[in-house]
Amino acid sequence: LTLGRVNLFVGTNASGKSNFLEALRVLEGIGNGFTIGETLNGKPRSATNEIWEGIRGGKEYTCFSDTTSMNETGIEVYGKLECLPPSKSVLPKWEYQIHFLSDKLIVTDERMGMEDTFSYSFGEDFSERNDPSLPLLGALSKVVQEVSQKLPGDFSIGASPALLAKSFSNSQSIAPEPKILREYSRSDRTRRMGDHGENFASLIKSICQDEKTKDAYLSWLRHLRPEEVDDVGTLSGALGEPMFMLRENGRDFPAPVLSDGTLRFAALAAAFFQPDMPDIMTIEEIENGLHASRIQLLLELFRTQAEYRKTQIFATTHSPTILDWLQEEDYKTTFLCTRDESTGESRIRPLVDIPHFMDVIEKTPASELLSEGWFEAAP
Repeated sequence: LTLGRVNLFVGTNASGKSNFLEALRVLEGIGNGFTIGETLNGKPRSATNEIWEGIRGGKEYTCFSDTTSMNETGIEVYGKLECLPPSKSVLPKWEYQIHFLSDKLIVTDERMGMEDTFSYSFGEDFSERNDPSLPLLGALSKVVQEVSQKLPGDFSIGASPALLAKSFSNSQSIAPEPKILREYSRSDRTRRMGDHGENFASLIKSICQDEKTKDAYLSWLRHLRPEEVDDVGTLSGALGEPMFMLRENGRDFPAPVLSDGTLRFAALAAAFFQPDMPDIMTIEEIENGLHASRIQLLLELFRTQAEYRKTQIFATTHSPTILDWLQEEDYKTTFLCTRDESTGESRIRPLVDIPHFMDVIEKTPASELLSEGWFEAAP
């Protein structure tokens, strides 16, 4: 797939949309330094890590359910490093591949490459990689550091595994839960809220510390609510812990009395004003709890803030309405997911690659094409 700043995935239930996001979570776990078992099955909270929920279905259902796959799963991903070596005029390209037996929690192959001049891999000849307690990328990083010292040039290849790990791990899965958003936050301030909205109120408190950031955030909330929003902020509990609130017509409305849709939009919008922004943000079913007229507002938020904050967004949706609000350039990074009924295999392709799509939408709105099943029937 050729990806953009904002990437939308559409399709019927069980067509593969969420599976794509799960693949990104595998990379996130790798970047966090987890073992293959921890990445797939989850990891409890520790002194250095929050709870890692692992992959949907864990190791038992990670592998594609095809008898010819031999329980092996592989991921190949390519990109460009954010840093720029002194002698380079373009960002260096990298590639990373990993193959593993999910049922046995064994890595059979892990490799990375930089440009066209360097690559290193742990394959089947490296029996130590069959130790499921080893963190991914960690051992690879050590060997690459040793090899890179023998390479010419002004750019340290040895730093590349650590840079990849940082890029993979700097991801955030946004799935705000109203029940959590209504709670007091545990911390006074935070630079990034939890995946389900943990410490949402403390993030709002951090946002409100900067008047310019607060005004920008407040302007999005004012488009959401039918009543004029005077202010946004937090209320304090008995121990000073913050709770989210909106002020309308001079009256404070704390989080417990606000609607699920209001809280969810407030949390999604706040995610784009976090002091510590992730490189990648994933969101499932962005229309949940929102009125159709407000989904357009959310889509505009994605476009403007993703470009401004340099965050890449991956979102799934079942909303036909969203397709009608897309601009022509969005069709390149809006992907249709379909499933082969005979094999269970998912196929993902941009809308522009669907035969006759650009001609058909000149006569029929894209929302009707989705609702009437035209996309699933397309060759």
